[in-house]
Amino acid sequence: MFSEKTLLITGGTGSFGNAVMERFLDTNVKEIRIFSRDEKKQDDMRKKYKNDKLKFYLGDVRDLASVKNSMYGVDFVFHAAALKQVPSCEFFPLEAVKTNILGTDNVITASIDYGIKKVICLSTDKAAYPINAMGISKAMMEKVFIAKAKIISSGRTLICGTRYGNVMASRGSVIPTFIEQIKSGQPLTVTNPNMTRFLMSLEEAVELVVFAFQNAEAGDIMVQKSPACLIGDLAQALKELFHADNEIKVIGTRHGEKLYETLLTREEFLTAKDLGGFFRVPADKRDLNYDKYFVEGDKKLSIEEEYNSHNTQILNKEQIKEKLLSLDYVKNELKNIQVRI
Repeated sequence: MFSEKTLLITGGTGSFGNAVMERFLDTNVKEIRIFSRDEKKQDDMRKKYKNDKLKFYLGDVRDLASVKNSMYGVDFVFHAAALKQVPSCEFFPLEAVKTNILGTDNVITASIDYGIKKVICLSTDKAAYPINAMGISKAMMEKVFIAKAKIISSGRTLICGTRYGNVMASRGSVIPTFIEQIKSGQPLTVTNPNMTRFLMSLEEAVELVVFAFQNAEAGDIMVQKSPACLIGDLAQALKELFHADNEIKVIGTRHGEKLYETLLTREEFLTAKDLGGFFRVPADKRDLNYDKYFVEGDKKLSIEEEYNSHNTQILNKEQIKEKLLSLDYVKNELKNIQVRI
């Protein structure tokens, strides 16, 4: 599939970018290009992996020229560059617009200009029924790639996307925060113990992208079915794993947080194709001939529930611990604790 092909990963120095890179580095892929604006992280990756397949491109998705500079000779693009922190996007919403919306348009424009075969754009559950700036910007990102996918032949450049929930132990996520609080003897700061979140490992997120690469059609959004947990139960599970007695302190929700996250809206559930462990949400292929669709509209209205972190499989504490122990990050932290003891 990727034999002798060149892959470009935007945001390639982030958690997901590293995971995608590691997934393909030992295959017969020809070249993996890491595109990001963080020269320090690029240098760290260069020293860590020491692999001639890795090529580093310094640039910013906000700058079309720097994006184009990385595209020559590329076969496939994984677009992971984004502003992801909900509170920071709330305070600086235009920065989210510049990176998540306009940056995506730049990546797609450059991909079309250079005849890239496939572009996979990474989205988030926060794009479904968005209430915060980060989610709104990602929802608009989805609209951008779907609109472009409608007007560009998939035989030239196939554009599609994935949408997934929280990636466990990724940068800025709650699991590393809880573990640091446990190690330092501080209270575990829980925003709302009844809040639910999907649980997905980085490896599962990468496999969703690979599945989309293999199965998606132009304009599709691919979603992986995932279990979820209560944040209060997650905190308790970590305490038990680390044999900790830290207090759990409920501090209230942060800027723009939801009680639960949605991976498929009711409207999307109506048209989504169930592929077993995944959903495929096909793009609406109607055009601007409004009269036709007003006179002969779709008479079906969704009576289905949305697919969210409240109505998916909710893991109990033992199941959460089993999921946590599948993460190298958690296993290494537990090992370090035991060594110090």
